[in-house]
Amino acid sequence: MAPDRQPVLEGALVRIRPLVAADWEALYAVASDPLIWEVHPRPDRWQEPVFRQFFAEALACGGGLAIEDKATGAIIGSSRYDAWVPEEDEIEIGWTFLARAYWGGIYNREVKRLMLDHIHRFVGTVVFLVGENNHRSRGAMAKIGGALIPGRHHRGGGKVFADHVVYAIRRGEG
Repeated sequence: MAPDRQPVLEGALVRIRPLVAADWEALYAVASDPLIWEVHPRPDRWQEPVFRQFFAEALACGGGLAIEDKATGAIIGSSRYDAWVPEEDEIEIGWTFLARAYWGGIYNREVKRLMLDHIHRFVGTVVFLVGENNHRSRGAMAKIGGALIPGRHHRGGGKVFADHVVYAIRRGEG
């Protein structure tokens, strides 16, 4: 069965829902902060033309998600389910970012927990590609139980990202 890559998920802090074109302005208002991207392999993603491409890809992939602050309804970030490889029983969660006011762990942990609990109903392994030098994201992966896969630099299907490392969380772990 194909995984539902655009669910509506609710936790105590956030609501995650399918990303739509009308989210552009609110999401770019968050993404236009250069500090969000400073340790990312694409540190220029805060620039409008670069983010426009990122946003278009999120809409096109069929797994783009908006993250809202449940208390206010404001868009505070985004994530995706993508690169589903049925024969490997694997999908990627990635492209996640949050407004700096929501950094510090509790929001990211809830986002990832909701997303993992949902997608593990369909897929056994979730992978995360993380910029090799992105110490913030690598620390966040450790906090949510991600296991580094030594030597792996590709997502499902084999496309190599030499400047990334890969973490995995298998159903029942993390």
